Amino acid sequence: MHDGTLSGQASPSADVTERLGYRLKRAAAALRGAMDKALREYGMTVPQYACLELLDQRPGLSNAELARGTFVTRQSMNVVLRGLQDAGLITRPATTDRGRALPAHLTDEGRRRLAAARSAVYAIDQRMTDAVPEQRLADLLADLDRMAAALDG
Repeated sequence: MHDGTLSGQASPSADVTERLGYRLKRAAAALRGAMDKALREYGMTVPQYACLELLDQRPGLSNAELARGTFVTRQSMNVVLRGLQDAGLITRPATTDRGRALPAHLTDEGRRRLAAARSAVYAIDQRMTDAVPEQRLADLLADLDRMAAALDG
């Protein structure tokens, strides 16, 4: 007989708040809320911050590459890039020889704002990390990677 716990198949009457997916979504929503609040102080959104982080690591990424790396659509990334460009945080050429891709690069102001915002975001990440017992952290990270891989293909 099934008791409705996570160890077996869920029955239709099982409490959704006990499901793994619900708990992951709740944690993700808490992370997003904390990041939204922190980044507001730097005049940035979470997708803008993520875009700046990626461009800092890999200058010249295209819209499509940035969209994949920040988990937004290409259309949404167009809006993000336009906002960053209007704020003077990135540069993109008007045209390019590489087809339609317009490689983006951080400006000096973009690097400065990213560095300032990064400390706030990393502090949030550390608060979340500190909530997990140190001896369980590596297993948790590996479990999260396995969950993502199970759904990716």
